[in-house]
Amino acid sequence: MASTLVFLTPVGALLAIGMLLPLTALYFIHRRAQRIRGSLELATLSARHLLVAVGAVIAAGAFLGVAAAQPVLQRTLTLRTRTDAEAFVVVDISRSMLARHDAGSPTRIARAKVFASLLRAAIPEVPVGIASLTDRTLPHLFPGVDKDVFNATLDRSLAIERPPPRSSLVTTATKLDALATIRSQRYFNPKSRKRLVVVLTDGESQPISAARLSEVFRQPPAIETVFVQFWDRDERVFAGNAPERGYRPDPSARSFLERLGRAVDGSVYGEDELIQARQDVRRRLGSGPSVIRGERSGRVALAPFAAAAALVPLVLVLWRRDR
Repeated sequence: MASTLVFLTPVGALLAIGMLLPLTALYFIHRRAQRIRGSLELATLSARHLLVAVGAVIAAGAFLGVAAAQPVLQRTLTLRTRTDAEAFVVVDISRSMLARHDAGSPTRIARAKVFASLLRAAIPEVPVGIASLTDRTLPHLFPGVDKDVFNATLDRSLAIERPPPRSSLVTTATKLDALATIRSQRYFNPKSRKRLVVVLTDGESQPISAARLSEVFRQPPAIETVFVQFWDRDERVFAGNAPERGYRPDPSARSFLERLGRAVDGSVYGEDELIQARQDVRRRLGSGPSVIRGERSGRVALAPFAAAAALVPLVLVLWRRDR
């Protein structure tokens, strides 16, 4: 990031010349006061008092001149894009992701979305897409580097059972082997050599063939996988303020995810390991070639601070006057 100080209206600095008027007035007032004190045989004012007043006027004038010149601190950030890597964040949108500790606490899917946004910010140079998961995997955003588009898609497009699973008769709608369509439907750019899927789920899935998913994900270029589980045994799905009787957390969900993780050479993390999960994602993506995709600029106006600073020396003079 590069920072540059620029003045939008440099001519405004000439306003500082206006301090000559109060300095001139101060000079004549001081001379008159000295004559009057001399005629009354009073002690003359010390030069220190005059210097303090002169310094205060000069400082106030200088700050006002700077404020009139409108200084702006420009910050430019060069944005780069990895050309060899892409990632997908896959969010489980089955009904069990509505589970939470009580009617007022965040749901599993809400917590998963927060983590997804933080993960996106941790890998700004890597194109990242979004997909949803029930008994099928559907893309909502193909990999890109615009974090605002990513967050907007996360907030507005992902919701429980939107779209719904194919069958409404099963208690558990999620089928984690539906992740296989990420390869068969060509979610990734053919040029990407490093491919990563981050699955945010509670792990409550229908029985699947881990060997089938392993075979698909291991085909070159291999798809690396990180599972992050949002789950607690005390959580329930609430209808209003009352928990639904038809749902109970599956205590085997974590062991199921770990078996699947081992099958695909992936990692499994819980909600108390989110920092480690982000670190693992960065490690798996590693480093690679990138291209400059643009610049992002920001401005900080300094004129209000300079104008406020002009008041300080004047307040100092008034404060000393009462002493």
